[in-house]
Amino acid sequence: MPLSIFGFQALWSPYLIGVLIFITAIYFLVTTKWRKDFKVSEPLKKGEAIYFVLAMITIYIIKGSPIDVMAHIMFTMHMVQMAILLLLVPIFLIKGIPWWVWKVAIEAPVVKPLFKVLTLPVVAIFVFIGLFSFYHLPSVLDYIKLNETLHGTYTFVLFVSAVLMYWPLIQKMPNSSEMKPLHKLAYIIANAVLITPACALIIFAPNAMYETYTSGEAWLKAMELCVPASTLSSLSLSGPELFTDMKPVADQQLGGVLMKILQEIIFGVLIGAIFTKWYRSEQKDPDKITADALKAHQQKWEREQHQL
Repeated sequence: MPLSIFGFQALWSPYLIGVLIFITAIYFLVTTKWRKDFKVSEPLKKGEAIYFVLAMITIYIIKGSPIDVMAHIMFTMHMVQMAILLLLVPIFLIKGIPWWVWKVAIEAPVVKPLFKVLTLPVVAIFVFIGLFSFYHLPSVLDYIKLNETLHGTYTFVLFVSAVLMYWPLIQKMPNSSEMKPLHKLAYIIANAVLITPACALIIFAPNAMYETYTSGEAWLKAMELCVPASTLSSLSLSGPELFTDMKPVADQQLGGVLMKILQEIIFGVLIGAIFTKWYRSEQKDPDKITADALKAHQQKWEREQHQL
């Protein structure tokens, strides 16, 4: 059965297009015309603008295109959607938003102490892995997908935790301590290892675990997350088997495998970038390395004195 039966609104999310265009317009106004209103600012870099636009386009592709509808029909597409939303988009956002905009956001009175704790590497990685693993427990996912408000809230919290998880790895705030290359590699590997049990549970389960992808009644209720209830009520649907020939168990296993593969690809690219930067830094003139080390030590000492 073709997806077109769900209608234009469900397949192409015109409201999301409007929201993303509005956010993009605000971004360019803040980083260009309104930049003078900030105490500290810099001209918007071309690379930052490209990363931010990529983030908006990617969000629309995975949450506003037919991919979102397919993610409610096939568990495989759900996991692909999760991988891109949680492991790729946060990178684009962190790199796309200028540091001086981040500075205003993360140094707000209420946010600052929480942000400082939640971006500690050990805390950040365990919060993200914990939320991701908890979400994919069968009873939890089935319950959340049947409540639109709860689903939206949990997805947002999970996305924020992904941004916090990446922050120690790729943030470029001036005068802030940066993880050493070896520590970055260990951080990425730890993330890959800790997420494996959740993927393994999905891949090696002997039976289909999620009712919202197998039970006709639960599935139809979950479809209301992306298809208007009025549209669904006018259709005669029994379950996801109308749109795919893949067996539920195979669909579930493929979803777990693709999640792991996409994670390894994204993390592999990050590892390659870290190695490249590390190698180039090692090729610097010894005097330059010494000068950089002394400068970093001086900045650290100044921060400590300022805190006192």
